[in-house]
Amino acid sequence: MNAASAVSTPDSGALLESLRTLNSVSKADLVTETIIKRIQSGEFKKDSPLPPESALTQMLGVGRSTLREAVKQLVSQNILEIRRGKGTFVRSHPGVQQDPFGFRFIKDKLKLGVDLCEVRLLIEPPLAATAANVATPSQIERIEAADAEVARYVKSGWPHEQTDIEFHSAIADCSDNLILKSMMQVIYSGIPYLINITDRKLCQQAVETHGMVTKAIRSHDPDAAAAAMRLHLVQNRDSLRARLKAEQESRQQ
Repeated sequence: MNAASAVSTPDSGALLESLRTLNSVSKADLVTETIIKRIQSGEFKKDSPLPPESALTQMLGVGRSTLREAVKQLVSQNILEIRRGKGTFVRSHPGVQQDPFGFRFIKDKLKLGVDLCEVRLLIEPPLAATAANVATPSQIERIEAADAEVARYVKSGWPHEQTDIEFHSAIADCSDNLILKSMMQVIYSGIPYLINITDRKLCQQAVETHGMVTKAIRSHDPDAAAAAMRLHLVQNRDSLRARLKAEQESRQQ
């Protein structure tokens, strides 16, 4: 049997065994690739649970130990995640590392916050303008809902890092640039560090500028959306710059 005929075999177990013989790789590796292909095809959907373990072993024609090893590999690659009490899920952004730049290990969080704002100023105002131009009604609803959640969390004094990430992600997802959308998820992983070092006044300013961005996108006004996003990020950057300068001067005394 050649490789082409092996691929066309409907029996998943026979397919895995044939490929294992041809390529001299482990069954777990082949199961890993099979699951990835089913995610890519849309059979296993992003941010959704995989079938139960018993169904997967039957579907793929492998034992539980092989499947568990494959799942372990996919979890380590940030493709799957195990949610306790709920099952194994495909990540919403499969394969995107949670902290590829090592933000958590950077000691100077003020400098990190300033630099993050500088990078975001290059990217996010045009993203907001794009959203104003192309956002669908459902995308606008998502942005508005995220905007409202940030405001609610800030008013209540609750940690709002994840709601802030959702707001900015909702805007970025209006772009049809797949690379840019994935890249922004990496950049947004630094938002919690930025929020943790900002003050309540700045949080309230963020609520106001978020509202301005949302209103401009809803009105399909790209210039206003870009300007509001720029103002939002400049306020954050300038506040962090002032605090960084004061800290540096204090060290020199």
